[in-house]
Amino acid sequence: MSEKHHIIPVWFFVGILLLVYGVLILATGLYEVANPPDNRVVLYDLHANIWWGVVLLILGGLFSWRFSPARERSARPEAASR
Repeated sequence: MSEKHHIIPVWFFVGILLLVYGVLILATGLYEVANPPDNRVVLYDLHANIWWGVVLLILGGLFSWRFSPARERSARPEAASR
């Protein structure tokens, strides 16, 4: 009897981590837009945390989608039964 092992790629977990960080950074950026801090940094008007949050969300979504275990399972042809 052969056991079927399903290996989950590490890139899937990297994608999940990027998604979580993207949500946190984006939420912080949106909060700072709604409630501006008293001591602003020089380039505050660029809202870098919003941009980086969006970039991390997109990258995390792409990594999670591309290396998803469910997607890998459906793309893999089943072995012919003998």
